[in-house]
Amino acid sequence: MARRRIDNPLALAVLVTVAEQPRHPYEIAQLLRSRGKENSIKINYGSLYTVVRNLEKHGLIAATGVDREGRRPERTTYAVTEAGDAEMREWLSELLSVRVHEFPRFEAALSLMGVLAPDEVTDLLGRRVEAIDAHVARGRAELAELTSFLPRVFLIENEYELAMAEAEARWVRGLLAEIADDSLSGVTEWRHFRATGETPSRWADMDTAAQAVLPAELGELDEVGEPTEPTEHDRGAGTDDPTR
Repeated sequence: MARRRIDNPLALAVLVTVAEQPRHPYEIAQLLRSRGKENSIKINYGSLYTVVRNLEKHGLIAATGVDREGRRPERTTYAVTEAGDAEMREWLSELLSVRVHEFPRFEAALSLMGVLAPDEVTDLLGRRVEAIDAHVARGRAELAELTSFLPRVFLIENEYELAMAEAEARWVRGLLAEIADDSLSGVTEWRHFRATGETPSRWADMDTAAQAVLPAELGELDEVGEPTEPTEHDRGAGTDDPTR
């Protein structure tokens, strides 16, 4: 994905709102709140003015006027610039079309859960499924109410979030069933290891075998633990990876 001068999703939301029509920051905040965007975008309304200033600094929005109502502070109205409109469209197109691994916390926890006993993990995952089910039930009820007066096109992100939650619950239930009936590959050794502290013989050489198969992404670590610069051979000819 392309490197961007500003990559905060809140900035994209601001660009979209001022592309609709010029608005001042307070109006932008009200609009985002009334549209429920905090459910799909991590919004810190206290930092909204900083985001607006950064967008202006980079020429993506521009002030179009200043007004005052009574004794209230002056309010600066902003509109999207030509560069901002292009950035908005390119950025949104990229987000919609390019899948990016976002390193969710649950995935991280799953990768490290072996430090706990299988029975403890079963209990914890069971609680997670219960919480997901309750969340989905509330979400479906709210969605049904909203669809009574809003077209689905304005609720797509809500549908997506609920669909992902339901898919997660189904997957976790499947995992719980495999742990319970010992059909999960490696679960027998996992139980033995947590019960006795003895490393199963089948696990002894796993790390060495994995390192021999998996590609090195960062190059070898130097003596102080920092990754060395990958060689041209490591990078590969003609790579277009923007992170390198």
